[in-house]
Amino acid sequence: MSDFKGKLFVFSAPSGSGKTTIVRHLLKQEKFNLEFSISATSRDPRDFEKNGEDYYFIDLSDFKNKIKSDAFLEWEEVYRDNFYGTLKSEIARIWGLKKHVIFDIDVVGGLRIKKKFPNETLSVFVKPPSVDELKIRLKKRKTESEEKINMRIAKASVELATAPQFDKIIKNYDLDVALKEAEDLMSTYLGLDK
Repeated sequence: MSDFKGKLFVFSAPSGSGKTTIVRHLLKQEKFNLEFSISATSRDPRDFEKNGEDYYFIDLSDFKNKIKSDAFLEWEEVYRDNFYGTLKSEIARIWGLKKHVIFDIDVVGGLRIKKKFPNETLSVFVKPPSVDELKIRLKKRKTESEEKINMRIAKASVELATAPQFDKIIKNYDLDVALKEAEDLMSTYLGLDK
């Protein structure tokens, strides 16, 4: 690991809550000195996704070998044979750039990172207006089958119950308000609002 030990900003939420939109917005704010933590996954890339940019796409057996060799900071089998994780080398890469790390990650992974780096991590849960609204947002994406959407909705109910375990909760009912709230949280945590 680098001599520089930056902060870790974990944004977690059920699929369709708007966490990715918030994270992309924060990455554009130069004052925060952020770099995106690219997750690894064993799933196939979607048409528009690029390896090493959206995810590190790793085949299933290689992913399992990396688990055995303790290459991950955290990992989870999100759906059957569908693994996601954060490679330790990814944090080292970002701290090597002398930047803070921002994660767009599922709730289980987010809480694991907070547990491993309790003093460096700000964990934020992005709460959607409702489960019904989530379903509408997921359908609008047109990236997944009805079956996959239903799996995500079922998972969302479980994920929503973990919200109190996070440091902060942003209610994403109005995107502009949520973006401002996220910026304010970052500024406070980094001491930029003094």
